[in-house]
Amino acid sequence: MRSRLEGDDVGYIRVTQFNEQTTEGLKKAITDLAAQAGDKLKGFVIDLRNNPGGLLDQAISVSDAFLERGEIVSTRGRNAEETQRFNARAGDLTKSKPVIVLINGGSASASEIVAGALQDHKRATVIGTRSFGKGSVQTIIPLGAGNGALRLTTARYFTPSGRSIQAKGISPDIEVLQDVPEELKARTDTQRRGLAARPPQGRRRRADRLAVLHPAGSEGRQGAPHRARSHPRHPEELGLPAEPEGGAELSDVAQA
Repeated sequence: MRSRLEGDDVGYIRVTQFNEQTTEGLKKAITDLAAQAGDKLKGFVIDLRNNPGGLLDQAISVSDAFLERGEIVSTRGRNAEETQRFNARAGDLTKSKPVIVLINGGSASASEIVAGALQDHKRATVIGTRSFGKGSVQTIIPLGAGNGALRLTTARYFTPSGRSIQAKGISPDIEVLQDVPEELKARTDTQRRGLAARPPQGRRRRADRLAVLHPAGSEGRQGAPHRARSHPRHPEELGLPAEPEGGAELSDVAQA
């Protein structure tokens, strides 16, 4: 986790993953930024872009850091009695200051739980592009000694308003497309031009093989070109020197 002040009055916090230290790191970042900015602090930006997720309990506690009350996330299975709900406890660490959450297509799982909870409670403005959409709960079912185990999707994550995260993701309040850096654009353009100028590998190999099997001017009955035979041809038939006694390694022609 990284944090810094932007313009002396906005706290920026980058959360890269949700592990055992995420919540403590967030609390420390909020405290440090508030101390640095003092009364100038206007709000926080929580950057969850390209965060693949992590631990559920950390996603819940991170969301709880910005909420006073209400549901954070629920897991719902096939049966209604299997539903689990996780709620916030009183205590907004930011003292109700404005919050912006940044997401993109690389934000998944725990990141989507946080973004969805803060969005549904109108606690944060979500900016960026639609998130990945990974909101399934998987259960490992042992099949007995020596028989391995079976992994099944048994439930899905839902935001406080009842939106399913799975395959749908979180849509931002304000969509902002991220520009590709110039050096990456140049590299991508060069790769595309190289691929366009080069024929597909399989087609080139087939053309080389047919050129050897059927030299220019060779025709079959009724002027039609010979069809390639499925069985190997004798080297002398191809105009190649015969194999020396004792055998030889495959030639480039044969390998192509």
